[in-house]
Amino acid sequence: MWPEIFHSFLSIALELTILFIGISLLISLLQGVIPYKKMERIMEKSHPLVSALFALGFAFITPFCSCSTIPVVVNLLNKKMRFGIVLIFLFASPVLDPTIITLMAAVLGVKVAAAYTVITSILSVIIGFSLEKFGFEAQIKNVVVTGFHEQNIKFDLKATLMETVQLMKTVYPYLLFGAFIGAFIHGAVPTSWISTFLGGDKWWLVPIAAIIGIPLYIRLSTMIPISQIMIAKGMALGPVMALLISSAGASLPELTLLNSIFKKKLVYAFIASVFTMSTLSGFLFYII
Repeated sequence: MWPEIFHSFLSIALELTILFIGISLLISLLQGVIPYKKMERIMEKSHPLVSALFALGFAFITPFCSCSTIPVVVNLLNKKMRFGIVLIFLFASPVLDPTIITLMAAVLGVKVAAAYTVITSILSVIIGFSLEKFGFEAQIKNVVVTGFHEQNIKFDLKATLMETVQLMKTVYPYLLFGAFIGAFIHGAVPTSWISTFLGGDKWWLVPIAAIIGIPLYIRLSTMIPISQIMIAKGMALGPVMALLISSAGASLPELTLLNSIFKKKLVYAFIASVFTMSTLSGFLFYII
């Protein structure tokens, strides 16, 4: 069993390492030509739907985890950015990571990655504007962010390489951990067990997966190789995507940070929204 696990780990880790380095370099290069300040100005003055599209674009080009999104959210709130637009960014930023979506396309298929991107984008917009419509803006505490500085990023190859190395230090251990868990599942967990208990059209697996994912702090880079193996062994795609989205969209560390800037009612609404997004996404993947 262990030789097979080790061989699978090396194979998965090598494939993901090559993809991760290449994609990270490309994304870092693009960061140097993205007009962040201009995008913020457009979001402030444009039609709500146009601003929502820019918020999604801003979320896509700022590949933050759920916790590191919070300082940006506070900064946007301090600038009196429209509440619904800020929430769209809050929901979309952790799940619309360009590096992970590209990895998802390579590992799970282009159709899965495209459907994931479209579904999470649409639900982020709907939930963001819905919470604004229901008056949750009144649930914001008066907080001024510290330690956040806007940067005028310019195209710089050396800086790009340094940023890629830093990203590798931050994210790569999670990717290797995910590769090991995926390899262990591949070599040690019987296919019949996964297909029997986690496969098929058992609708109740989707909300359960969404609930399990919310308290966890799991990076998408960890979940991608695990998802690949689970699906290959027969686990249904719906619960896998529900777990992916809920674990990326919320976590206990993030909820602790949100509690410092949101009142309890809005924190609970945020948790319910992440659960709704991940559950609906899981059911939509069943349909797709």
